[in-house]
Amino acid sequence: MKEARLYRFARPLVKIFTNIFLHPKYEGLSNIPSDKSIILAGTHTNILDCLVLMSSTKRSIHFLAKDELWKGPKKIIFANMGLIPVNRRTKDHNAIVQAEKYLNNNSVIGIFPEGTTEKGRGLLPFKKGAVKMAKDTNTNIVPFVITGKYGLFSNNLKIKFGEPIEITNSDLDIENDKLRTIIQNMLGE
Repeated sequence: MKEARLYRFARPLVKIFTNIFLHPKYEGLSNIPSDKSIILAGTHTNILDCLVLMSSTKRSIHFLAKDELWKGPKKIIFANMGLIPVNRRTKDHNAIVQAEKYLNNNSVIGIFPEGTTEKGRGLLPFKKGAVKMAKDTNTNIVPFVITGKYGLFSNNLKIKFGEPIEITNSDLDIENDKLRTIIQNMLGE
């Protein structure tokens, strides 16, 4: 597991940027534990979602991100941010194994179960990675939703974190549907 040194350096700068230019409002931050593993799983509306989530907690978040980002000089940046590359063209077992290593060491994993930004299409079907990792490592999932519009000096961007949920059923399809329903309901609130 690679230590995310660049993440620790970048997080305060990202927090200043998001607070000045995006004005996100956070709800339910107390649902993110300060000292044990957790999976943050939620909606993906914009490429800036990771920055807003980074700003929400002092804990390092190891995001699962498409492997296309690891091309050229960006590879150095993303590798040193503690991100986990995912091959979205296949079921990437290696990404799950790497994420589970972080979870077994009381870390935070960030994942967008839709696998891509929704681009105005509404909540997309969920991939099962979040519930699989949660079940394999006995880690709770904190669902979140991002609502509002990104824009300079906007005042309507909101990130809401729900109550942690435990994955108890070995049928991952059922658990995945449960997670998606919880997030869908949070969007409707």
